[in-house]
Amino acid sequence: MRACILPAAVCVYVCEEPVSDMSVSVIIKWGGQEYSISSLSEEDTVMDLKQSIKSLTGVLPERQKLLGLKVKGKPAEDEVKLGSLKLKPNTKIMMMGTREESLEEVLAPPPENDDVVNDFDIEEEVIEVENREENLAKIARRVKDYKVEEMNPPREGKGLLVLDVDYTLFDHKSCAETGQELMRPYLHEFLTSAYEDYDIVIWSATSMKWIDAKMKELGVTDNPNYKITFMLDSAAMITVHTPKRGVVEVKPLGVIWGKYGEFYNRKNTIMFDDIGRNFLMNPQNGLKIRPFMKAHLNREKDRELYKLAQYLKEIAKLEDFSGLNHKHWERYLSKRQHH
Repeated sequence: MRACILPAAVCVYVCEEPVSDMSVSVIIKWGGQEYSISSLSEEDTVMDLKQSIKSLTGVLPERQKLLGLKVKGKPAEDEVKLGSLKLKPNTKIMMMGTREESLEEVLAPPPENDDVVNDFDIEEEVIEVENREENLAKIARRVKDYKVEEMNPPREGKGLLVLDVDYTLFDHKSCAETGQELMRPYLHEFLTSAYEDYDIVIWSATSMKWIDAKMKELGVTDNPNYKITFMLDSAAMITVHTPKRGVVEVKPLGVIWGKYGEFYNRKNTIMFDDIGRNFLMNPQNGLKIRPFMKAHLNREKDRELYKLAQYLKEIAKLEDFSGLNHKHWERYLSKRQHH
C-alpha cells in the first residue's frame, strides 16, 4: 500500500511509554525516513520541537508548517508548551516544509520502489477477478459495515466521478511549503467543470485523517464552485488474489453502487487513478491518469486535468458510457473535437 504522507510530511508519534512523566518522546517521519527525538519534556515549547526537527531534517522552523497541532482550534504558537497540547499516545502531526538549499532533491527521479513504478497493466490480471464469489462477498461486507460520512447529498440525474488523490490531484512526494505548490494544474477548474455533470467522490488508499488534511490544504473541501459528495479511505478497499501478483488491494466501485444504487451504477460512473490495479474489480469504469510527479518541473506543462475536463463533458452526453474504453480517451476526445 502506498505511504500515507504529505510531501515532506513529518509525522510525530508520541510514544506509548514515555521516558518519564515529564518527557515527550517522538518519532519524526519525513521524506520517507524516521528520526527519533527523545530529548524533549512537557516544559519544552513548540519552538523547541521545531528546533529539534530542524537539527534532524534541515528544515528551518519558520519554514515548518505543522498541520493539526492546535490549541482551542487555532494553530499552536511557538511559545506553547508541549505539555499543554495534551498529545495522546501515537498522535500524528503532519508538517509541510522544504530546506533552503537547492531543489536538487525535489527534481530527483522518484525511487524505483515507488508504487507507481511497480504498477502493472490490468489486462494481464483480469481473469474474472471481478466476478469471483469471495471478492463479491468482501464488497457486500463493505456495503454493510463501512460508514460513509456524506458531505453533500447525491444529486438526481448526475454521473459519478471517483478521484484518487496522490499523484492524481497532487504530487505527494516532492518537498514544498504549501499544498498549492504541489497541486496539479487546473485542479479547481477541472472540479468546477466536472461538478456540472457529475457528483464527485474522493477515494484515497490512505487514512481519512490524511485525506481530510490534504483536501483542506488544497482548498477542495469548502470550495464555493463545486461540492464533494463524500470521501472514502483505505478501509473501503478490499484485497483480491491475482494470478501474477498475488494479493493486492483494490478500490471496488461496487461499494459505492451497493450503498447508492438509486444514483450510481456501471453506466454513469468513471474513476481516475494513476494505479491501474485499483480498477481490477471494475476495469470498464477506470481511466488510468498519467501520474503527476516532480511538481516543480512539470507544473507549467501538465495539462492532463484540462483535457480530461473536456473528455468528461463529451461522455456526459451519453446515457451509458460503460462501453467506452477509457484507455483511448485522448483519441475519443480528438475525434469528437474534429466533428
